[in-house]
Amino acid sequence: MGFSDAKRRVLEALATGAYQHEARRDIDVKNRFQTGEITADQVAALIRKCNGNDHKMSPHHSLKSVAVHVLTKDGWYIKFYFLEPDTWFISVHP
Repeated sequence: MGFSDAKRRVLEALATGAYQHEARRDIDVKNRFQTGEITADQVAALIRKCNGNDHKMSPHHSLKSVAVHVLTKDGWYIKFYFLEPDTWFISVHP
C-alpha cells in the first residue's frame, strides 16, 4: 500500500474512531495522542498536510509482514500501521 491509500485509510480511521494505540514504554514522550495531549482532529490535520515526500515505510519490529507508515510534518513524527479492523498508532510526538 502506498502513501495515498495509507493517508486515506488513516484519515478515515481517525474520523470514525477505528484506531488503537500500541502498548509501549515512554508513552508520555512517544505517543502524545494516546496521552490526550493532541486530539484525533489535530493528528488528522497534520496528516492532511502530508504528501508523499513526508512518508516512509518499514516493516513492523515484531510483525515483519506488517508495513509501518511513518509521516514527518511540521516537526511531528507519526508512526502507524493497519491491522484489521483497526489502525494502530505507535508514536505521535514532536
